[in-house]
Amino acid sequence: MLKVIHGFVGLLAVCFVLAGMLAGCSDEPGRAATPNVNSSQDVEATKRAAEQGDAKAQLDLGTMYFQGRGVAKNEVEAAKWFQKAAEQGNALAQTVLGTLYREGKGVAQDDAEAVKWFQKAAEQGLAMAQNELGLMYAEGLGVAKNEAEAVKWLRKAAEQGDAKAQYNLGLRYTNGLGVAQDYAEAVKWWQKAVEQGNAAAQNGLGFMYFKGQGVAQNYAEAVKWYRMAAEQGNAAANYNLGEMYEEGQGVPQNDDEAQAWFCKAVKQGAVEELNGVAEQGDADAQYYLGLIYGKGRCLPKDPAAAREWYQKAAAQGHEDAKKELEALRN
Repeated sequence: MLKVIHGFVGLLAVCFVLAGMLAGCSDEPGRAATPNVNSSQDVEATKRAAEQGDAKAQLDLGTMYFQGRGVAKNEVEAAKWFQKAAEQGNALAQTVLGTLYREGKGVAQDDAEAVKWFQKAAEQGLAMAQNELGLMYAEGLGVAKNEAEAVKWLRKAAEQGDAKAQYNLGLRYTNGLGVAQDYAEAVKWWQKAVEQGNAAAQNGLGFMYFKGQGVAQNYAEAVKWYRMAAEQGNAAANYNLGEMYEEGQGVPQNDDEAQAWFCKAVKQGAVEELNGVAEQGDADAQYYLGLIYGKGRCLPKDPAAAREWYQKAAAQGHEDAKKELEALRN
């Protein structure tokens, strides 16, 4: 079963997609971040206001250039206008600019500069910036790694109702990073996130029911949450649901159904994501790659590749990997 703790769910999931953030967030309650562009007059009016120093118009114009709405898509031009709005203290523009620096879009990649802008927005109370700042501290990107500081900022965002921060904070409790390990507390935060439809939290809650951590073990409940996350396209949930069908846990045993869910996971990039984590030395990811290749889960069986990944996981003391290695020898 792909863990929430490791595997391709990731220790710290990517928190938001920039374009999605621009489409769905705002620095003002009830005001959409994506500007309405219905004509060339709208574009010219926004440009005039931006050039006159209106921070909201600068944010809107940056968004237009970033998304190619009413103007030719131009990430460098977008960054220029986001910077102007950010320098006037616009918290959403500061968060977007921080993301551009982190991702190297329209500007040279610079984690320290990303942290600077996330910090400015976070101190203004913008939850998405607090979440991002927490992740930078957790990963040690652009700032010295500090688990306690990561939890502090993630908690601020989570308490404001940010679903991604609630998921990330729950993940910290699951792992015992920056806080004492507390499965019940992890479940509490993931339950808040799933109420907002967060797929990663749905998968995480399913895993907790599967393991009986923080809740009573309940395979049927695990399947329910895995299915909800899988229907949103969560690759880990698709894989986990496949394992439930393969083992007949919470659902009737069905190899064809299991293979169908494994294939969905593979098509959604499960192997690529697992590879990335496994190459960083994660034993669970190495073990699951071994399973995918060893059992032919929507890929042709490859005993050599399976053996390689099992050996790497076993060398780190992974007991299940050791058993699979023994089975290959026999």
